[in-house]
Amino acid sequence: MLSRLDNETICRVGKGTPMGDLMREYWVPFALATEIGADCDPARIMVLGQRFLAIRTTSGIPMLMDEECPHRGASMWYGRNEDEGIRCVYHGWKFDGGGRCVDMPNEPPGSNFKDKVRLPTYPVSEAGGLLWAYLGPRPTPPSMPGFEWMGEDSESAAWAFQRECNWLQALEGDIDTSHFGFLHVGHAQPGDAPEDSFLRYAIEDRAPRYKVLDTEFGATYGAYRPAGDEDRLYWRFAHFLFPFYTMVPTGVLGTKLQIRAWVPMDDSHTMAFHSAPTVRRYTAPASQKVGITEREATATEFLPNTTDWFGRFRITARRENDHLIDRALQRSGESYTGLGGVNIEDQAITESMGDIYDRTKEHLGSSDVMVIRVRRRLLAAARALADDAVPPPAVDAPEVYRQRSGGIVLPADADWMEATAELRSAGVEHPELDPSLAGGA
Repeated sequence: MLSRLDNETICRVGKGTPMGDLMREYWVPFALATEIGADCDPARIMVLGQRFLAIRTTSGIPMLMDEECPHRGASMWYGRNEDEGIRCVYHGWKFDGGGRCVDMPNEPPGSNFKDKVRLPTYPVSEAGGLLWAYLGPRPTPPSMPGFEWMGEDSESAAWAFQRECNWLQALEGDIDTSHFGFLHVGHAQPGDAPEDSFLRYAIEDRAPRYKVLDTEFGATYGAYRPAGDEDRLYWRFAHFLFPFYTMVPTGVLGTKLQIRAWVPMDDSHTMAFHSAPTVRRYTAPASQKVGITEREATATEFLPNTTDWFGRFRITARRENDHLIDRALQRSGESYTGLGGVNIEDQAITESMGDIYDRTKEHLGSSDVMVIRVRRRLLAAARALADDAVPPPAVDAPEVYRQRSGGIVLPADADWMEATAELRSAGVEHPELDPSLAGGA
């Protein structure tokens, strides 16, 4: 468990908090690239407990700015996105894409006051189907994280959903692999999965053993269990990457390219961004899959987006409707949870812990070893930055983000890291691998 102080330190992300300041050292995704179009209406963006507005100028340049007009604090959300800038409708002050005031029509002719006023704006990049901002203190931002599909010539797809809980609760669901055998396939029997598939091994042994390693980018775990006989082991490799990324272990190691960014909107709301190469997109929202049940599709529908600070990408199944749980289905044995599929199962459980879970009440076991390691790394990095101005891990080493995750069967006596070095490395094609081996695991 964490002490109360540690829990507060790791969960709070506002400006001036240890964790908030740590995250501001990195580029932060804040929107899907498709959300913000040229000459669009201003979009309210809540990230790391701060209120921003986003637009694209007429020529398509994305812009992130403070919400308040620097004149007298009126919200620029009511402003006009026009001709390569945004104009406050209160007194007509107009700012260009760099935040410079280019027109101040309520000042007399000859006044140079507009040259002394700026609207705070932030560096923005576009990559992986996402818009990213640098909100930190460096005059020159660090390099973007070097995920392998985010080069200039790469094509990417991205999607997002909001989770109404603290960012760490959401992220820890991705680095806790043993819950898969219960929350997601607790109703399944070994015979329900193809023989010699990853899913079959996961159902046959729901209590994996673990190895965990600190890395340049964060932490890696390998969860292992027998793969049909005592001479082989089925391994699930997954990563935590600073400051809030995960690469989950589903799929086949060497073919899996995808990240999740668990970006805090504030202390009690999280925006999850998924990014992957277009040609290798790992998964789509359940409502876009073929062959799912009507109930699962309904559960994973999205409410219409609104202009509220928390009005984007809200899933229909939510706390207010008990995440549409079907107790009759749960009792029938057809579903372990009675919830509408993997996405909603994760959503319901992490939101059920409340806005910020009190980790002084936890009782952690051996299956929580990766959770414990990631918390230690985050707390150590945040305190090293706050106390001694030590640059955070990987912030100046974009190449270390070139990783892959997934499952593999190895001989029982193989070294887990040495035997998978090439498969975990980016930029290597593996046409010999069969993605169907995963069988859903």
